[in-house]
Amino acid sequence: MSTERPLVEVHDAARWFDVSAPWLERVLSRKPRSILRAVDGVSFGIRKGETLALVGESGCGKSTIARMLVGLYPLTRGTITFDGQPISNMQGRSGLALRKRLQMIFQDPYASLNPRWRVGRIIAEPMLAHTNMTEQERDARVDVLLTQVGLHASDKSRFPHQFSGGQRQRISIARALAVNPEFLVCDEPTSALDVSVQAQVLNIMKDLQRNLGLTYLFISHNLAVVHHVADRVGVMYLGRIVEIADRDTLFSNPQHPYTRMLLSAIPDMTGQGRKRTPVAGEVPNPLNPPSGCTFHPRCPFARERCKSEAPATQNFKGVEIACHGVAEGWPMQV
Repeated sequence: MSTERPLVEVHDAARWFDVSAPWLERVLSRKPRSILRAVDGVSFGIRKGETLALVGESGCGKSTIARMLVGLYPLTRGTITFDGQPISNMQGRSGLALRKRLQMIFQDPYASLNPRWRVGRIIAEPMLAHTNMTEQERDARVDVLLTQVGLHASDKSRFPHQFSGGQRQRISIARALAVNPEFLVCDEPTSALDVSVQAQVLNIMKDLQRNLGLTYLFISHNLAVVHHVADRVGVMYLGRIVEIADRDTLFSNPQHPYTRMLLSAIPDMTGQGRKRTPVAGEVPNPLNPPSGCTFHPRCPFARERCKSEAPATQNFKGVEIACHGVAEGWPMQV
């Protein structure tokens, strides 16, 4: 395993949201404050040039982490650094140089593009904020970017509504690349696209990563997509990471019961069948999560310790995992 310092380092990061009722309503009804712990103590690193994917069910905190990484959400606690610089330094004019190095690709390409602007202006907008390029230089750069993502330079004169969903996501990618970033946060960039279009966009992203030396955080709930793009995979459940491993290790030998559940849900297209780990129940209310290991109500291997004590994250043969059963070698077969 590489010993070089990660480009992105996240340590004990948390983001809590106060979703309480208005003050007067709480006073009259004597209701306590309601705190949503969307992310609660997450740590990981991303090495330069690699793709780390985050997976998990809806509401587990993946998109919140994405917004924390690019400075859209402040941290409740913990630290996030990019190339040794705290992400908190991205606020104000002093953070312009740092913000230039990190960009984000959003899930919905139409919602993230200004419908009143032509594509050329949309792509050029970051250059106005981060560079001193002339109008001619910006125009030439837009032409190059459109070509890199598989569109034509002449497309810059059209509006977003004149493109298909896949083409709009290519425009979003071109805009993210406008100021030559090093790190892209990709928040489910293909989930709104048809399967055939997903493959095209993913291949473009892989080519760009190889040619430009990009580093990706790739967020998805689609494990087939993750298997195609990721170098390493982190599995999230109720605001915490329960397992991080190399892609091949995680898909061939998952350790955490929740990871097994996610993988067993992938449709078997071989016709040969496979063993599945039955897991009952629904995701608990994040406003009132279970004590101890938050997965214990759904885990077929849970014991009394799981109900009272949250497992620490430990390294087992290169796999970062938070599970009492794995740590203590409990029988975990069904």
